Amino acid sequence: MANLVTSLCCVVLAAVVVAYAQRRSQLVARNQYERMGGDVTMQCGSLDNDASVSWKVNGTDVKAQHRLEGPRLILTQVDLGHNGLYSCFQNPHGERRDTIFLHIGIPPREPTVTCRSNTYPKGFYCSWHQLHPTYIPTTFEVDVQHNQRLLDVQKDAVHKNRCHVRFPEVFSSFPYKVNVTAVNALGKAFTTISFEESSIVKPDPPERVTATPIRFNLRRLEVSWHSPATWPDIDNFPLKYFLRYRPLIREQWQHVELSDSTSHTITDAYAGKEYIIQVAAKDTEIGTWSDWSVAVHATPWIEDPLPITSTTEVDFTTEAKTSPLPSSNAPQKAEAPVGGAAGVLTFCSPLLLGMLLPFM
Repeated sequence: MANLVTSLCCVVLAAVVVAYAQRRSQLVARNQYERMGGDVTMQCGSLDNDASVSWKVNGTDVKAQHRLEGPRLILTQVDLGHNGLYSCFQNPHGERRDTIFLHIGIPPREPTVTCRSNTYPKGFYCSWHQLHPTYIPTTFEVDVQHNQRLLDVQKDAVHKNRCHVRFPEVFSSFPYKVNVTAVNALGKAFTTISFEESSIVKPDPPERVTATPIRFNLRRLEVSWHSPATWPDIDNFPLKYFLRYRPLIREQWQHVELSDSTSHTITDAYAGKEYIIQVAAKDTEIGTWSDWSVAVHATPWIEDPLPITSTTEVDFTTEAKTSPLPSSNAPQKAEAPVGGAAGVLTFCSPLLLGMLLPFM
């Protein structure tokens, strides 16, 4: 009897577990990836073809162009606007039977791949990118071969689309082969490149470039710099440098190629003109020139103008005191009247005296 009860309990428990699993699978959203521009069919769980269901997207009725075929929702000519969380409910009680997260995207195309060694002779790195977005998660698989040997590939800790490879040997005549495959839920595409060791050597630009005017030299600038910190063995693998400079008032650069020196004196600068200066680096034997360094600005030495002396100021003050300006309050000297009225008064005085004498 006890065994029978135990068996029944086990059967009931198993049924409950199955029912719970089915119920949970209906509640947890599953991802469905579809190609942009095509038609999409979403199936409501495992319902029969004659089941009647209704659909919602992000909690609202489906407004995009669609049609229903039993438990299936069919969307036409989908684009990014169709992305969303779709749920189906069985009629007539409205019990939710399935949830689908729809992702619209495109298959990947061949990635663009480049490789470069800025840490020669330690190793090199390869980077890649998609020229066109896929709109859905896309991963990349990388393998590197040299002399029919598969090399270890390490992912970059900062740049997700970059990996690092150590040189298995130096001065090898065998080419390297790099294959990068882009993969997503809608497809895959790959790119393969081959190169020789010497063709990918390219240092980083020189660092801490400075330009200093030279005292009492109107046309000279002292330029100095440091080799890039990423270049690991400057003694055994020296760099040469390329200096360019120009005044801001001109567009044409002047160039100087140097051996392994990390300084140079510009002797033909225009006096008093501001200059822009940059430096590039290259392995003395192989590879290509680095990018230009960060530009620095400098102006040759300019002589300070002479200050006004105290003697000049005293002379000016003395001269000013000996030549005072006339005061506007000084009295003005009266002048005798002149003109026709004065002449008439002089002529009439004797005549008037003669007319008055008989009466005296």
